Amino acid sequence: MTVPEIEEIGRKAKEEIAGAENLLLLNDLRIKYLGRKGILTGILRGLKDLPEGERRNVGRIANLLKEEILALLKEREATLSSQKPVLPEIDLTLPGRRLWIGRRHPISQVLDEICEIFVGMGFKEEIGPEIEDEWHNFSALNIPEDHPARDMFSSFYLDSGKLLRSHTSPVQIRVMERERPPIRIIAPGRVFRPDDFDASHAPNFHQVEGLYVDEGVTFADLKGTLREFCQKMFGQGIKMRFLPSYFPFTEPSAEVAISCVNCYGSGCQTCKGTGWLEILGCGMVHPQVLRNCAIDPERYTGYAFGLGVERVAMIKYRIPDMRLFYENDLRFLEEF
Repeated sequence: MTVPEIEEIGRKAKEEIAGAENLLLLNDLRIKYLGRKGILTGILRGLKDLPEGERRNVGRIANLLKEEILALLKEREATLSSQKPVLPEIDLTLPGRRLWIGRRHPISQVLDEICEIFVGMGFKEEIGPEIEDEWHNFSALNIPEDHPARDMFSSFYLDSGKLLRSHTSPVQIRVMERERPPIRIIAPGRVFRPDDFDASHAPNFHQVEGLYVDEGVTFADLKGTLREFCQKMFGQGIKMRFLPSYFPFTEPSAEVAISCVNCYGSGCQTCKGTGWLEILGCGMVHPQVLRNCAIDPERYTGYAFGLGVERVAMIKYRIPDMRLFYENDLRFLEEF
């Protein structure tokens, strides 16, 4: 490194320091010239390789330049620090920006509330896959391939031979295959059926199913559990009734209805003048379902129930059309 080359480096350094527009750029220049791998640092470290006569002259010029650059950096830093930042011009005529407050979707709120009630009664949450095989979705639940009840649970079939689950009952089968009684679980989750999207149906909706299997479980236990749930969800004054029904995986089976939350049983448009609203299906676990899971039906009994979360939300919040939950209309969602 010759003296003229050092002087050229000094000239460029002075120009760059004078042109630095902010402290960040100024710090970059400090590193560039005086950092551990900086230009001047490299020159001073290389002095040992120069002849002694040249070493003195080059070292003196390089050290003088280093002191000069340090002084220029300090001076420019003081200048930049004293300057007021240039703020963008503010248009005072613009309206203020609203801060949007996030909310949980009403379906999520109702799902959490349902699970909280049952967990408080000793049930454990279990989650299963949304893509199922026919054994867990149908056959193990006493719905063989040629059974007409399969029409009740029409499904989306996949190329792999599997299907999107049409209810969350397969979770019950998986738990009974894996665990021995006593079993007390709820299975919340999404289910899929090729239904038309209308005021009371959707191809993708949410269910919560429950299962209790142990020695000596009776229909009276089922009625007490569901009565406690309905009173916590809809209020202590709610009335219930059980009507005979049919499900292939329970025997006996029942549909549960509650007194209308609008007219309280006197009859209105919501309940179609009956005074009652159907809310869920339930029954005692069919002995064949227990056998399919290697549980002895002579020793153990159990009950199961299933409810639609959207149905509960529509009743709880008096919503006439299920599609409102999925239209993403903020005017509607902000009500919750």
